[in-house]
Amino acid sequence: MEIQAWKIAFAADDDNECVRTVLDHLRFSHEVVVIEPVTWPSMSRAVAEQVANGDVDFGVLMCWTGTGTAIAANKVAGARAATVADAWTAENARRWNDANIIALSLKRLAPAVAVECVQAFLAVAEPDPDELPNIEDIER
Repeated sequence: MEIQAWKIAFAADDDNECVRTVLDHLRFSHEVVVIEPVTWPSMSRAVAEQVANGDVDFGVLMCWTGTGTAIAANKVAGARAATVADAWTAENARRWNDANIIALSLKRLAPAVAVECVQAFLAVAEPDPDELPNIEDIER
């Protein structure tokens, strides 16, 4: 199975082993645009704008809970950020909701679990065609 290489905007509002592991994993197979944080809302908006404008394929956000970054990113039209804590949710946020940004907790996820989430998220190339009417409905 060939892995798709994506262009990904990445930002984290803190630095720890989890952040470094995810970033190293992304850099191994993908082109990564790192957004330097000023505040977590501003870095989240910057990633979301890159995704919504089509400058990158996907976004990866990391903050203490993953929640605040997702909320901030979702304020940008065209951004669909999902906070996830396991690979199944990450995969299906892409498949059923066409999420284009994944938000992860850098405090509560083990580095290996965070990488599994990113891998599962990026492995879904297209949303489920049966969900397209629902996806279109949430874009309004």
